[in-house]
Amino acid sequence: VADIVGLAVTRELGPLMTAIIVCGRSGAAFAAELGTMKVSEEVDALSSLGLGPMRYLVFPRVAALLIVVPLLTLAGDFVGVLGGLVGYTSLDIGVTAYLNETRNAVKLWDIGTGLIKAFTYAAAIAMIACQQGFATSGGAEGVGRRTTSTVVTSLFAIVMIDALLTIVFRITGV
Repeated sequence: VADIVGLAVTRELGPLMTAIIVCGRSGAAFAAELGTMKVSEEVDALSSLGLGPMRYLVFPRVAALLIVVPLLTLAGDFVGVLGGLVGYTSLDIGVTAYLNETRNAVKLWDIGTGLIKAFTYAAAIAMIACQQGFATSGGAEGVGRRTTSTVVTSLFAIVMIDALLTIVFRITGV
């Protein structure tokens, strides 16, 4: 049980669940904020001042997700393994046995593959959200449509990236 929980959480569930939450929370917020700036012509004002919207609006958002999502994934991994510990000890098996089994099963590369996935999910979410925000038109209704589109597109991208990276890691023997 400890092996399965540790490997499933670090390789798949930690990064995937973190990305889904970030997609719904931050991805939607990025798209809504940038969309609102677009329809209220704030983006055009930045451009007319000679300030690149990519530099001031996109880069900080992308950088923030690239830093935060892997860190949140590590926190999710910890909580997932801790949740497995709670379930495991309810079967009258010791904490030490669970932790030893998890330590023996989960290697550094297992955590690394999860972090690679988290990093790519973060990049996809940030770029999709920013693109959708800049493509907004039509006032508040357009902002709502693009925000919804951001979440749907990001979730689809996350699933596709997960499948592709799983295949790549499987082919390479990781």
